[in-house]
Amino acid sequence: MRSRQLLLLALVAFVSAACGVFVGRAVADRPRATETELHALLHDDLKLTSQQQVKLDQEEARFAVRRKALELEMRAANARLAEAIDEEHGYGPKVTAAIDNSHIMMGELQKETLEHLFAMRAILNPEQAKMFDRTVVKALTADAR
Repeated sequence: MRSRQLLLLALVAFVSAACGVFVGRAVADRPRATETELHALLHDDLKLTSQQQVKLDQEEARFAVRRKALELEMRAANARLAEAIDEEHGYGPKVTAAIDNSHIMMGELQKETLEHLFAMRAILNPEQAKMFDRTVVKALTADAR
């Protein structure tokens, strides 16, 4: 009986860790339609002035650093979740806290991404901003489907 419990426990820990990796990759590694469409719009369609391009490049560099840091924090949160699962072998307080921390990190990335979008929008003139807004709405509603 002891070996069956150990096997079940190992299976639960493995599946939970795999789910954590899957969520982390889905959030951090997958190219997002919003980013792809917005970058194509910004670099190809909006006819940015050289001054706008410099500001955009600075904003993208700033966000790249922040995004990488948040992605690393999310991976660390997923590792802590796997450790908590391995330690508690069930849905205990350490697992719950690790899940909550993982959700906090995902929320922080989402907030930073929106701040980045608004910072890019602030660089644009009113006509460019209208095109940008249409692209954002289109991309976000496509992701919701």
